[in-house]
Amino acid sequence: MLMKEINQSHVTEFILSGFSNIHEFQTILFVIFLVIYLVALIGNSLLVLVSSVDPALQTPMYFFLRSLSLMDIGYTTVIIPKMLSNFLSKNQSISFGGCAAQMYFSFFLGGSECWILTLMAYDRQVAICDPLRYSLVMNWRRCLQLSLASWLSGIPVATVQTTMMFTFPFCGPNVINHFFCDGPPLLELVCTDTFAFEVYSVTATVTFLMFPLGMIIVSYVQILVTIVKMSSAEGRHKAFSTCSSHLIVVSLFFGVASLTYLRVKSSYSPETKKLLSLSYTVFTPMLNPLIYSLRNQEVKGALKRILGKKDILP
Repeated sequence: MLMKEINQSHVTEFILSGFSNIHEFQTILFVIFLVIYLVALIGNSLLVLVSSVDPALQTPMYFFLRSLSLMDIGYTTVIIPKMLSNFLSKNQSISFGGCAAQMYFSFFLGGSECWILTLMAYDRQVAICDPLRYSLVMNWRRCLQLSLASWLSGIPVATVQTTMMFTFPFCGPNVINHFFCDGPPLLELVCTDTFAFEVYSVTATVTFLMFPLGMIIVSYVQILVTIVKMSSAEGRHKAFSTCSSHLIVVSLFFGVASLTYLRVKSSYSPETKKLLSLSYTVFTPMLNPLIYSLRNQEVKGALKRILGKKDILP
C-alpha cells in the first residue's frame, strides 16, 4: 500500500498517445482534424447566429438547436485543440489537473447533449401529435426551463465521475492510449479495485444514454403512429421531413456513445475505441450543422435572407 502511494505521488502528468502509432501521417492528420474543427466551429456558430437573428426561426425547435450547437462548440473545443497540438509536438503530455478538466467538461457537455437531443424529440412529438396545444405546451418559459435543465444535468455526472476517477491511485505507467482523457482508458491505469466506479459508470450510462434514448424512441413511436394516420401524403412528408435531421443526429450520437460507455472495460481494441470515440466527439459535432442546414429549407432560407443573395444556396 505504501508503494502505491509513493508511485501515485509521482504521477503528475499523463501522456496522450493518440495516433502516435502512425507517426508518418501526423502532419496529414493535423490538417484533416484542423479542417474538421474549423468546419464544426464555423458551422455551429453560423447555426447559432442564423437561428438567433432570423424572425422565422424564433421557434422552440430552433431554440433547442441553438443549445445543441453551443454544446458542440464547447465539446470540440475541449478535445480537438489538444489533439492538434499533439500531432505537431513530441511532447504529448497533459498535466494531472488538465486531464481532470478535460474529462470533466467532456462528461458535462456530453451528458447535457443527451438531454437536449431528448428535448428536441419531445418538441417534435408535441408539434406533430398535438399541434393545437403546441404553443401552450412549448411556451417560451417552459422551453427556457427545459433547456436550462439540460445544461445543468451534465454537472452531477461530470462532478462525480471526475472526482471518483482522480481520487484513485495511478501507479504507472502514465500513458493513456487515447487522444483525450476519457473514463475507460484512464480506468486501465488505476492500480486499485474499481468495482464501485464501474457500477456507478454503468448506472450513469443508463441514466444519460439509455434512458434518454428510450424516451426518444417513445416520442418517435408516437410520431410514427400519428404520421401513419394522416390522410394527406403531403402532410406525412412534411411531418417526416421535420424529424429526419434529428433522427440522423440521434443515431450517430447515441449509437456510438452507447457502444463506448455501456461497458466500462470493454473487449474492443484500443484502436477501435479511438475510432468509436472519434465518431461522437469529432465527426458528429461537425456533421450536426451540415445535417440541419442542408436538409432544412427554413435554415437555407434564413441564410439567403441574411446574406441578401438568393443564388448562394441551391
